[in-house]
Amino acid sequence: MKTKKPDDERLEERTLSPEPESMQKYSDEVRERIAKKAYELYEQRGRQAERDVEDWLKAEELVRKDMNARRAAS
Repeated sequence: MKTKKPDDERLEERTLSPEPESMQKYSDEVRERIAKKAYELYEQRGRQAERDVEDWLKAEELVRKDMNARRAAS
């Protein structure tokens, strides 16, 4: 029987976590924009691990601001 290490369990929990409720209201296109922006933020930070939620929330904020600004401009 293989014994799991604590690090393995944390990784498994992270990869199996359900989609946040805040994301259920977005279209696939908007989710894609947020994901790309989150990845940009991750790269700008030097690819530091374990700050994915922070990157995602900041990306969501930035994309929503951009969407609102575009709506206001039209």
